[in-house]
This record gives sequence, structure tokens and C-alpha cells, in this order.
Amino acid sequence: MSIFTYINEAKLPTFWCPGCGHGVIIKALAQAFDELEIPNNKIVVVTGIGCFGRADDYFMTNAFHTLHGRAVAYATGVKIGNPDLTVVALMGDGDAASIGGNHLIHAARRNLGILALCANNRNYGMTGGQYSPTSQFGDFSATSKYGLPESAFDLCALVQAAGASFVARSTVFHYNNLVKYLKQGITKGGFSFVEVLEPCPTMYGKFNKLGAAPEMIQKIRDEVVPVKRWEPDSDKLPIGILRNIDKKEYTDAYAEVIRKAGGDNGN
Repeated sequence: MSIFTYINEAKLPTFWCPGCGHGVIIKALAQAFDELEIPNNKIVVVTGIGCFGRADDYFMTNAFHTLHGRAVAYATGVKIGNPDLTVVALMGDGDAASIGGNHLIHAARRNLGILALCANNRNYGMTGGQYSPTSQFGDFSATSKYGLPESAFDLCALVQAAGASFVARSTVFHYNNLVKYLKQGITKGGFSFVEVLEPCPTMYGKFNKLGAAPEMIQKIRDEVVPVKRWEPDSDKLPIGILRNIDKKEYTDAYAEVIRKAGGDNGN
């Protein structure tokens, strides 16, 4: 097989702006599917609204294009309906952390066996470059022209606190590691969250005078450090596997409830 078992080559190149990291991310996910040799009909890609919400257009798998912020909610229904499926919720930072924030933390709390992948470009790129929950303090955007007075959500810390089994952060620069983390997240028994830092030259880069995609990718590379070398008082973000623990997955726990409700005590 190849990545084009999972990606529709006829739809390439993608519609995204030059320099956007979304294409790198969907390639990495397709490579993860390919290396794990998961049949197309056993995969469901669930998306919401926003730039990254169009990602399902490119996958040769089952796909579910949903409402803004509801990718994890629909992915929950798909996984509970058929626990044998590989379910991946693809979200942008606004989709995941703003309108979809409660769905994200409760899926992590339940330890639902899906992969939630957040493409974090730190703004609402599709609708004009407004600031998002992951925009940094002082950032300029269409809605913070004098600098953002808010601090950013650390989404990896958020889902760890909520109860996720597997949490990792990577960047589009660290491609090979990204593929590795996606494979681990897909095969982990429990809720997995992978955040990918990426450039948005058209909006975020323009407002913050960060240059074109190569300059933005270099900046992203400079602001992260491998988790093994990260210090809590560091001004850099840790990348790598931030949590990997074993705990009962939600659909397994729910199946036990169903057996008990039906009078089957497991004997």
C-alpha cells in the first residue's frame, strides 16, 4: 500500500493557502494509517468547520463532516456505535478549544478510544485571522489589533488534567516524530490527543510580521524543546510524548454496564 491508499491523489494539490501546514499533517496521518495497514473501511475521519475542517475531502476512508466544534461529539457516537472502528477527530485550534472545548475535555475524561488531532495555527485562519484560544499573549490578529490581552490555552496540559491516556505534541517540522506519535495515538487503548504546531502565513503570519512559511517554521522549531530537556520554568513548549498511561477505555467500561444491565454479571 501507500499513502494514496488513504489520500485521494486526484484532489491534489490541496485548496489550502501556500505555506499552510495542513497538507503536511494529512500526509502524516495517511502515512500512519499506511504503516499500521488499517483497511480503509475500518477508518472514520471526523471533521468540524474551519480550514482544517476540509481535511476529510482528501481521505479515501469513511468520513463525517460535522458542525463547528462538534467533531469529538460525533466521533464519540461513531466509536460507541462501533468500537471496532479506528476513529480520528480532526480539528483546528478554534474548533477544538473554543466552541468544542467541553466535548474535548469530556472525551478525555471518559477515556474514549479515539484519536483527537489538533492542527494548531493559533488563529481562525478561514474567517479572517481572528485570535483563537491558543493565540499567544500579545499576538496581533484581526480582533486584537493592539495586542492580545489573554493567555493561551495549553491544550496538552488541559487534556492530561482531564484524564487522557496518550498526549503528544509535535510540529510540521518534526515530521517523522509526528508520524510516530500518530501511530501510537491510533493504537492506544483510550483517549489520545496529538497537537501539531503549524504555520499560517496568510493570516497569523501576516498580522504578526513573521514572514513566509520557511521563516514561520523556523520560529516554531525555535520555540519548542524535546520533553526530556524541558524545564517547567522554560519559555519553550515541550514536544514529544507528554503522557502515556494505561487505563480502562470507555467503550469497554460501557460494555460492562450493558452486560450488568442485561443481567450478565460476567460469569
